Amino acid sequence: MRVMMVVEATPESETGTMPHPEVFEATGRYHEELAAAGVLLAGEGLHPSATGARVRYDGDRRTVVDGPFAETKELVAGFWLIQVGSRDEAIEWAKRVPSRAGEIEVRRVYETADVGDALSPELAAREDELRNQLAGS
Repeated sequence: MRVMMVVEATPESETGTMPHPEVFEATGRYHEELAAAGVLLAGEGLHPSATGARVRYDGDRRTVVDGPFAETKELVAGFWLIQVGSRDEAIEWAKRVPSRAGEIEVRRVYETADVGDALSPELAAREDELRNQLAGS
């Protein structure tokens, strides 16, 4: 199963303050552990919300709201996408994240099979084909 570990933003991450070099070193070692275990699919940090935007949907209408956004507890500062065998394994990896204050949310990513009858066999095949193409690039 694929799982996303979502890193909660902090006031420091929202100002664009970079972590101390020791944190980068520890995080690099953590990335190496994830990669060596064969579970790491992706992992990135995000720029502060001041550089971002939100697109709000209301029927056919789209409204763009520029950052920054006020509630840091509702913002994402980064993520890891991992491939693991169980929810418990994902939680164990999240517990090993180095030098973090705040929270890391652990959430399973939907797979084509998870949506059942909501996706026609044709659409499911197209989704699987697209994922295979992306995995090969």
